[in-house]
Amino acid sequence: MSSCIRNFIIRLTKKSPPLYSRGVNGIMMETLWCKSCAMYRLRTFNYSRNFCSTTSLPEIEPIASAKSTGKPSEPITKGLMDKEEEYVKTLFYGLMKRERGMLARAITLVESTNPKKREQARMLLSQVLQYNKGLMAHSVKAFSAFRIGLSGPPGAGKSTFIEAFGKFLTAQNHRVAVLAVDPSSSTTGGSLLGDKTRMPELSCDMNAFIRPSPAKGSLGGVTRTTNEAIVLCEAAGYDIILVETVGVGQSEFAVSDMVDMFCLIIPPAGGDELQGIKKGIVEVADVVVVNKSDGDLVAAARRIQTEYISAIKYMRPRSQVWKPQVLRISSLTKEGIPDLWRMMQYFQQCMMDSGELICKRSKQQETWMWNYIRDHIMECFTTHVGVKKMLPELTRQVLSGLITPGAAADKLLKEFAKES
Repeated sequence: MSSCIRNFIIRLTKKSPPLYSRGVNGIMMETLWCKSCAMYRLRTFNYSRNFCSTTSLPEIEPIASAKSTGKPSEPITKGLMDKEEEYVKTLFYGLMKRERGMLARAITLVESTNPKKREQARMLLSQVLQYNKGLMAHSVKAFSAFRIGLSGPPGAGKSTFIEAFGKFLTAQNHRVAVLAVDPSSSTTGGSLLGDKTRMPELSCDMNAFIRPSPAKGSLGGVTRTTNEAIVLCEAAGYDIILVETVGVGQSEFAVSDMVDMFCLIIPPAGGDELQGIKKGIVEVADVVVVNKSDGDLVAAARRIQTEYISAIKYMRPRSQVWKPQVLRISSLTKEGIPDLWRMMQYFQQCMMDSGELICKRSKQQETWMWNYIRDHIMECFTTHVGVKKMLPELTRQVLSGLITPGAAADKLLKEFAKES
């Protein structure tokens, strides 16, 4: 039995005080047992609004009390008796208590490709999304966390920037979660996961959480479970989510469909004005940050800043209330980082006041759904019975030159669509 469920039973039988968990934006949460409803309920109190409400705690089965049955309190549903569901509940309550270890386990669960683990991950995400929705219903802000995507070419200094920027944010009492994506080897499939070694101070900060994850061949600079990891970090109480992509090129900007603000980090030698005009990653950036503006590179950083400011003028704006900015910073000397944060806060306020941020989050939910479909359609295709029967013979014909690859693919797709 998980420690969370055990604590609930002890409190129920011994009438111990309720469990409290401090939420975000001045919200106090209290877990109570409702006798009339025979279920646990979550009572929230918002200090800023002086408002109190009670909502059902998601996916918590009722527990028979010792007083009513005359026996030790035991689960009366098979859900709590199942170890897999009990593990999901343990993770869920661990996230509510802001335990970093439980957050790491939860992200590991959603990254797993095991069918049983995937089912557990779906159960956990369902509970977390319902919990986040209930929490935000009593919040002053529309969203509990500010999601920032960080991308750029290899060697731009993304990890070093996160180290300096993250320490700056934690010093202002923010809780920062860093989701760093590391490239995977095309030969062995392994990943070094070395981004954390460039953040020695931030790794030791108790207000920060750093999670490196392998790309596993996913395109766009992110993993297939980055969206899920963001939701879990928000449930654990982190109000700033930084998503660092792998070193990317001009056409890899999938992270822009997962975050509120997309930040492109470039080195001082980031190309000329023509490079900035080219369509691609620069076109979707909300802010372009010229990093390493220190020492002998200050002159080069100023030059590239001027060229990118000029280039952005020729691009069609993606927002009606925001025009992309170009700033110079130094992760080494920390110069420019406070100005960058003030600009990010102004961007967030403008997007929230105009309603564009709410629309953006809604579109991202739809994109998340289609990405999930694309990620799993190949698995369904390769495990299809009819496809598995036809595949060896069609492969032999393709290798022998008797049929074109396109014709073989059409036959397989027809077989897949016929019996699906």
